[in-house]
Amino acid sequence: MNAAPVLVGYTAFVGFVAPRILLRSAWPHRAPALGLAVWYALMVSFSIGAALSGYNLAMPAEHLDAGLVGLLHACGFTAEAGRPGHGAAHPLAVALPAAVGIALVASFSFHAVRAHRARARHRKAVDLVGHRSARLGVTVLPYDVPAAYCLPGRCPRIVLSDAAVRVLTSEQLGAVLEHERAHITGRHHLALAVGQAFHSVFRRLPLAHHAREQTALLLEMVADDRALHSHSDEALATAMYEMAAARTPKGALSAGGHTVLIRLRRVLGPRRAPHPALCGVVAAAALAVPLLPLLVACPPILG
Repeated sequence: MNAAPVLVGYTAFVGFVAPRILLRSAWPHRAPALGLAVWYALMVSFSIGAALSGYNLAMPAEHLDAGLVGLLHACGFTAEAGRPGHGAAHPLAVALPAAVGIALVASFSFHAVRAHRARARHRKAVDLVGHRSARLGVTVLPYDVPAAYCLPGRCPRIVLSDAAVRVLTSEQLGAVLEHERAHITGRHHLALAVGQAFHSVFRRLPLAHHAREQTALLLEMVADDRALHSHSDEALATAMYEMAAARTPKGALSAGGHTVLIRLRRVLGPRRAPHPALCGVVAAAALAVPLLPLLVACPPILG
């Protein structure tokens, strides 16, 4: 039996149905880090499923009874050249999975490098125009709209407008700075590049569209939670409201932005963590989902 029909069906489910189910769930906003893990697990699982579907469609005669060893042998990775019933894989069977992997790696590299260059250019401009505040440990820019953002990377910067310094209280500034530090220490710019890369390769796929949007939102929620560990809900919410109209430079991460309304409702509304049992089940699912297409294509050898 060839695994192609099962793999194609599973991959279609992950790419088209699973995102809708996840979007209708309330728990990702209550546990954003866990929600991020699930979105990334779906992207990895779809990529593996698409690659293995391409292999099995190009090799319809390849059977599953040999398991992973047979699959590797068909690709020419094992030394059992004389094994009956198995030969070298058709070039197309190897090219299709390789194309998926290469496209994803190339897309991630492109987005990461482009964002890095944009941040480097903006960092030079910030250092020229702004002034360093030793008290806050940030760069302050002359700008009449309250704004705060960070430029992550090797030489990170946290940037505040002078309007933000004037308008926000010390506690509100502290909450904003903690939010931006969470982006820097968590390397959220690389996590964003993953979603952007997946979207570039599978542009018309619902999973790609929703994963890019939801990972950006959930990363902001993760940073919000970091700020809320040491600052009050009111301080963070007020600061977010004051900076809602500020624009964020390309490649930067901001406490404001277009997601502010959703995040304000979350910060000011009743927040309760998901049940530990639900967290355990979801975490196990996030670990298992990327392995499912491998189990379908490469079942264990019995007997």
